[in-house]
Amino acid sequence: MRGISNSSGKDGRNRCSKTEVQKFNNSGSLKKGSLRVVGIGPGGSEHITKRAISAIDKAEVIVGYTTYIELLEEGLKKGKEVISTGMMKEIERCKIAIEKAKQGKSTAIVSGGDPGIYGMAGLILELLSLEDLIDKINLEIIPGVPALCAASALLGAPIMHDFVSISLSDLMTPWELIKKRIILALEGDFVIVLYNPSSKKRKRKLKEAIELIREKREDKVPVGIVKDATREGEEIIITDIRSIDPEVVDMRTILIIGNSTTKIHDGFMITPRGYEDKYESFEKFKALRKKL
Repeated sequence: MRGISNSSGKDGRNRCSKTEVQKFNNSGSLKKGSLRVVGIGPGGSEHITKRAISAIDKAEVIVGYTTYIELLEEGLKKGKEVISTGMMKEIERCKIAIEKAKQGKSTAIVSGGDPGIYGMAGLILELLSLEDLIDKINLEIIPGVPALCAASALLGAPIMHDFVSISLSDLMTPWELIKKRIILALEGDFVIVLYNPSSKKRKRKLKEAIELIREKREDKVPVGIVKDATREGEEIIITDIRSIDPEVVDMRTILIIGNSTTKIHDGFMITPRGYEDKYESFEKFKALRKKL
């Protein structure tokens, strides 16, 4: 249990007060150490939250993927034990972080973007549950600015309406299931955000995804391509589905595929929310613009 209260709100749902949570977290059954899963945002130092900075600053140990550790300002790492590992070492990183917390150390494991979106939060919770440690360790998951939000802002407003996020990496998800999800998203006319679109070993997967999209959507559907959002070397391309150059796409790239209403105006991608059809004042605004 996580300190669930039996008190109910007006809607009948169980609620847990802040006082009760704090009381539980201070109980004698918990370890002295703590584990914070910290989202550090898309990469730019200006996009890491104050709460994330505070959590890292208070940590005795920082664990993370080498690239994310390098993105942290040196001042946050000074005087701390810093442990970094390379690609494909997610389980190892999480086990190290859990072990350090079990030893009584204040530990932060950093995750790019938001830790709950293709990040470390899920894996940490899975490993803690296997060891029956979720109730026995001071655990905190700290949200971060997702990479898809950074990419969207750079492109304009392409995810103003309903969208889905799909990773093209088939390391842990069968490719046939990924294709099924793309097809269903297309049938629902969702804007589609593609994570992990291409790597040296997976060039063909992106081409297959493009072929699927072209079967369901017009060739002129807008596509936003953002590489290294908010980081050094940032690249922004707005094109259409038929003009995507797979060679410019890699694992540090996010693609946003527009839906049937997405348009490009003055260099920005826009997916209308529906205000134009909903409000009379919008019609008055358009009429005024025509006079100018």
